[in-house]
Amino acid sequence: MSEFADLKPILTRIAEALERIAPPVRPEPDFSTARLFRHDAKTGAFIGAPDYALPLDMLVGVDRQKSRLLEGVERFAKGYPVNHALLWGTRGGGKSSMTKAVFMHVAAHAPDLRLVEIDRDETTHLPALFELLRKRPEKFVVLCDDLSFEDGAAEAKALKSALEGGVAGPPQNVMLVATSNRRHLMPRRHDEDRGQFAAKEDAEEEVSVSDRFGLWIGFPPMDQNAYLEAVRGYAAKFDLETPDLERRALQWSQLRGGRSGRVAWQFVRDLAGEKGVALPL
Repeated sequence: MSEFADLKPILTRIAEALERIAPPVRPEPDFSTARLFRHDAKTGAFIGAPDYALPLDMLVGVDRQKSRLLEGVERFAKGYPVNHALLWGTRGGGKSSMTKAVFMHVAAHAPDLRLVEIDRDETTHLPALFELLRKRPEKFVVLCDDLSFEDGAAEAKALKSALEGGVAGPPQNVMLVATSNRRHLMPRRHDEDRGQFAAKEDAEEEVSVSDRFGLWIGFPPMDQNAYLEAVRGYAAKFDLETPDLERRALQWSQLRGGRSGRVAWQFVRDLAGEKGVALPL
């Protein structure tokens, strides 16, 4: 017994040292403080954000896309089956703005609905995030903006794992909405010197990732009429109408090298600054 008594102080010091180096237990997230959150994968924190101020009816020229996403999020909020959504197409087309505006519109009458945004570089953390959210009573729209897999394998496999859910299946209280400039998420870098068979495998891998999304919503380039409609809508909303509005808006788009919802909003922000008018966002 004396031998064990001699070991007790040593074992106590070892146990105390292990407790000191053990990672602290993360507190349960509090989703009552906000409706929009940003997830920090490194710390596990959910950082609340102010409500998104742009109303849904301000998004013009994308009525078909808006209707499809709104229908999906409304079904999800009611607890009905819904597919994960991939919003793809031209940059600046309003994909992320639409997601947040649709969310706010639905959340107005769905008090248990939350939006969690995760950085595209942290997609390997999606399976752990989904498992954490699975245990919660709320419903979550998880937004991953500008998603693509430049380096491929690890991120793509993590996304597949999160959407499939492993043995337990996908969580019923999580809907993933990803935006991307690419329909198949993966960069097209099929090296010709790898041979036809390898190139075919790459192509199949691209499709297998995007196939996990049951709802595809495309955003084609904005034509001039839709662009001017967006500008006029913003100008009327914020009392920024001016006689040469359309001419100036077209000049702005020419300087930017294209037309999009983002370019229209940037023009309106510049006009508001010129006139000394505050905007909500």
